[in-house]
Amino acid sequence: MAQVVLENIYKSFPLRQGEQEKEANTVAESVSPVADRPSSNSVLRRINLTVEDGEFMVLVGPSGCGKSTLLRSIAGLEVLTAGNIWVGDRLVNDLPPKDRDIAMVFQNYALYPHLTVYDNLAFGLRRSEREKEEGRRKKEEGRRKEEEGRGQKVEGIRGKIQGEEESIQKIEKIRNKIEEVINDLASNYFKNPLSYPLFEDFLGGATRKLPPGLRYLSEREKEVGKRVREVAELLQIESLLNRLPKQLSGGQKQRVALGRAMARNPAVFLMDEPLSNLDAKLRAETRSQIVQLQRQLRTTTIYVTHDQTEAMTMGHRIAIMNRGQLQQVAQPLELYNKPANLFVAEFIGSPPMNFLSVEFSAPLLISHPQFRFTLPDIWAKSLQQYDGRGLILGIRPEHLSINPPATKNLSVQVEIVEALGHETYLGVCLTDDPAVRMQVRVPPERSIRVGEELWLAIAHDKIHLFDPDTELAIFPR
Repeated sequence: MAQVVLENIYKSFPLRQGEQEKEANTVAESVSPVADRPSSNSVLRRINLTVEDGEFMVLVGPSGCGKSTLLRSIAGLEVLTAGNIWVGDRLVNDLPPKDRDIAMVFQNYALYPHLTVYDNLAFGLRRSEREKEEGRRKKEEGRRKEEEGRGQKVEGIRGKIQGEEESIQKIEKIRNKIEEVINDLASNYFKNPLSYPLFEDFLGGATRKLPPGLRYLSEREKEVGKRVREVAELLQIESLLNRLPKQLSGGQKQRVALGRAMARNPAVFLMDEPLSNLDAKLRAETRSQIVQLQRQLRTTTIYVTHDQTEAMTMGHRIAIMNRGQLQQVAQPLELYNKPANLFVAEFIGSPPMNFLSVEFSAPLLISHPQFRFTLPDIWAKSLQQYDGRGLILGIRPEHLSINPPATKNLSVQVEIVEALGHETYLGVCLTDDPAVRMQVRVPPERSIRVGEELWLAIAHDKIHLFDPDTELAIFPR
């Protein structure tokens, strides 16, 4: 497990011939190290984010906002234009993906079609064990060569001091050593530390398809098998270990892909929309499994999705992105109840928040062509500078209710009725301005017809106000 820290991350791609630079790149980019490159198109700008050790962080945003590019940059699959990425106490900017101690689950599963589920789960473990063994062999060989070098220097000095007689003794000693090594190789070739692992790999591969009792399993392969079965039991795929990927359903493939990442026991999990290929029921089941697994393993996880329902139900915290920049990072309910700007307010919530253009008059009057009402006293300080100016009023569908006609209520006409059983959603338009459409959530027992006229009351303690120029939220104080 490890903390992941992103420091001032920028990522840009060169423009294709005839492609115009995105408008978003030209806005407030004077501090950007890539701002003076008119031939580049920035997809990530000023990303500063800390993912705590063991945290489940969800990156969410519309398609094309840069969330997958950011994930690939953390994994080492994309080269940063500027900025630093820390995993634990290591700066990993220049490390290849295999050395970052990170496991990634892709949207398209990326399973090896010719390998069984067991071999797919074991693939990364075998390679990492082989690399560790290779590293140990290289260190041992380097240490041996260093000792031989020191020995040769010492013998050379002794030879000069002791003369020709000592040189003859030295030659005799070397000859004896050579004979000893040749005899050792002749009698114990396969126990040699340089050749024995290669022989084990050959023997294990040659017998892998034989019945279990006839297979050769090295100590290393036994450890791999133990880890594979632990992961398979955790994901409830023990019965699938001998199947090929083409014999699995979508949900089973997804669990195998998760298991392959888990088997390596990495410091960080990266997941790039892993549930997008599943149907609704299976997506809900797999979503809960991923959350439970993360709680058991306590591995730092960064999860990318465009589905806000996944984001709200899975993440400890959510980072909302738009046009390559972070908009807000907070816990799910804080995002829902206190959105930082208009984009976050519209993006989080299903159905989304409704917006109306209103006028504010001191001390606390909100006016609209169809209604007017007085705000609670807690808004007085925050709205002093907006006297006589326009504001954007936001109200969620569940905070509108059907009420009798009144000056403070707004008149609407029903255009769409969506009865879901446990609740009903209405698509309505303002009576005097049909171009302004809203969504309302009402109790299921209320029978409503298309074309019916209703009066809606706004819950004054649940409204959100935004500056129309900056689109930033205004909070009561």
